[in-house]
Amino acid sequence: MGRILSSAMLNSNYIIGLVDGEGSFTVYVKNPFEKKKVKRRSKVEPRFYLKLNEKDKKILDELKEFFKCGNIYFQKDKRKNHQNCYRYEVANYKDLKKVIIPFFRKNQPRMLSKKRDFKIFCDILKRLEEKEHLTEKGLVRIYNLKQKMH
Repeated sequence: MGRILSSAMLNSNYIIGLVDGEGSFTVYVKNPFEKKKVKRRSKVEPRFYLKLNEKDKKILDELKEFFKCGNIYFQKDKRKNHQNCYRYEVANYKDLKKVIIPFFRKNQPRMLSKKRDFKIFCDILKRLEEKEHLTEKGLVRIYNLKQKMH
């Protein structure tokens, strides 16, 4: 029997609990010290995501509706004793800046590691806005910040 989620359950406290347990503020940063070519659309890619077992996809649908942005992706897992998942992800810079960051500034994660990651995430987005990633020195600074994230 699948989990039933009413709209009333999906409030800021519920979302913070989900994110503390299963969410991530992350940034993919091209390693400025690596000489080989790595195929990426850009040098710095910030993302907020939350991954749940495929049986709980309805919660991710509700989350997408709550934030009015992002996408949901299926993740097949072939490892023994692992189940397939769905991932709700927000990668659009404007959505991160105008929706995700304001929500989590107002509703701080409770776990210290998530709070720290969110703070670094915000710092990196600010540096992107200031176009620091376009200089070698700026990219190195962002890369070093990323290394401090969980």
